[in-house]
Amino acid sequence: MNTVLHKAETRGHANYGWLNTYYTFSFGEYFDKERIHFGALRVLNDDTVAAGRGFGMHPHDNMEIITIPTFGELEHQDSMGNRMVVGPGDIQVMSAGTGIYHSEKNKNPDKEVRLFQIWVFPDKENVTPRYDQKHYAPLLKRNQFLTVVSPIGADDGQSVQIHQQAWFSIGKFDKDVATEYTLKRKGNGVYVFVMEGDISVNDMTLNRRDGLGVSDAESISVRALTDSEILLMEVPMY
Repeated sequence: MNTVLHKAETRGHANYGWLNTYYTFSFGEYFDKERIHFGALRVLNDDTVAAGRGFGMHPHDNMEIITIPTFGELEHQDSMGNRMVVGPGDIQVMSAGTGIYHSEKNKNPDKEVRLFQIWVFPDKENVTPRYDQKHYAPLLKRNQFLTVVSPIGADDGQSVQIHQQAWFSIGKFDKDVATEYTLKRKGNGVYVFVMEGDISVNDMTLNRRDGLGVSDAESISVRALTDSEILLMEVPMY
C-alpha cells in the first residue's frame, strides 16, 4: 500500500475578494510539481464565492467536472442551453468533451456559496458534451457511504455518471463509527477527503479538509474520531 498525505494547511490558497479558494492540487497561479494530480483526479478546489458574484462564461474541453455545493446556491448556465441551480445535497457533473462554455454564479445577493469543484481526466476524449445533476441527500443514510458518481453506463438511479472508471462516495458518520471501503476496480486508488470532522484511515489521523491518497490497496479502514463528513474519490492510477 502506498499513501500520500496532504494536510489542509499545505494546500495552495488564493483570495480574489469575490473568490476565496484552496487548492489541493496545482491550479491557476498555484503550482507544486509534487502535487499535479492523484491518478485521474486532477483538481480538488475548495471554493467560497461572495454574494452575487461568480465565474463568467468560460470554456472547457476533455475534462469531467464535478461540483458539490455545501452551503448556498450556485446558478449554472452553459452553451448547451442548461440553466440550473445547485445547492447542498446536490451533485452536478459536466462532461466537457469536444468543448463547452459555462458560467457559475452565486444565486443569492446576500450570502456566500461554498462548494467543492473536482476535475477528473476522462477515459475517452472528444465525446459529445453532456450535463447531469442529482439530489442525493434523501438517499444518504447515516454511517454508510453512498455512491454519488459512477462510470457511464452504471445506471443505479442515484449517481451522476462520468467518462471514467471512477466512483465517488459521500458519508456522514457518528463519532467512533468504523467502516471499511472496498475498491470497486483493481488498479484504482482512492483519495480520502475530510469535508468535516476528524477521522482515521488505516490508523492515520486526518482532520478537517485533509486529504489522503491510497494506492496499491484493495480496501481501506475508516473510523470517525468525531462526527464527520467524508468524500471518497476512487480513480484509476494511470
